[in-house]
Amino acid sequence: EAGVAAYLAKVAEPREPVRTSEDAVLASVGRDLCDKFFRGYTRKQWGLELSELSASVAARIPTRSDDDDRYFTDRHQAMPAQGYTAMFERMLAHPRIDIETGVDYFATRTRWQPRLTVFSGPIDAYFDYCHGALPYRSLEFVHEHHAQSNYQHTGTVNFPNDHAYTRITEFKYLTGQQVAGTSVVKEFPRAAGDPYYPIPNPDNEARYQLYKAMARAERDVLFVGRLAQYRYYNMDQVVAAALKAARHVTGIDDEYTSLDN
Repeated sequence: EAGVAAYLAKVAEPREPVRTSEDAVLASVGRDLCDKFFRGYTRKQWGLELSELSASVAARIPTRSDDDDRYFTDRHQAMPAQGYTAMFERMLAHPRIDIETGVDYFATRTRWQPRLTVFSGPIDAYFDYCHGALPYRSLEFVHEHHAQSNYQHTGTVNFPNDHAYTRITEFKYLTGQQVAGTSVVKEFPRAAGDPYYPIPNPDNEARYQLYKAMARAERDVLFVGRLAQYRYYNMDQVVAAALKAARHVTGIDDEYTSLDN
């Protein structure tokens, strides 16, 4: 660990102020590792250069000097015992909950007169793109099943420079299932498709702030989630924001705005 820490301290390029993802990476691991691991991945994933992304994107990626290979270092980490699908099925299995799928909210919202709307779609779409569209990145998932015990040596492998996909995830490692064969998914970044990732940079943030000001004036709408808050949230952050919103709705937390970031 001491050797790795000393190496990183030697090659790091101090950047002040740290404004872009390039600044953040160079200040953390230096130019050689930046070029090997970050530049190619950023071009594939975001369709941008490191210098065109806000520092918050690269700052999400931990730099460690030990052999801890986990992405997150939280003491407690878990997945729903039977998966997210089963968890949401149970949450929605209530006689007072009606579900409609395949319905365009914007084409039908005039038929509703709700006391409260919780909106988790793109905030620019909610306001009919009056300040212009906010850009997002999408993904195409290609699923494969292989008649072998394992496909790779760990749960997720990233490919910063080779291939058109950015990573392969093998689910057996994540679930602990003992089954014949193995299933993997390859992720291909796309410029168009379902919006997955807000693209953090100063221009997009400035445009989002215009929509955020309009959203604050919506008295009976809560804007929550990656798309409604134009934030690159992790799952734990999304859950925390949802619980905070629930406390507000139930009257537990009066000092709340759904656009706190």
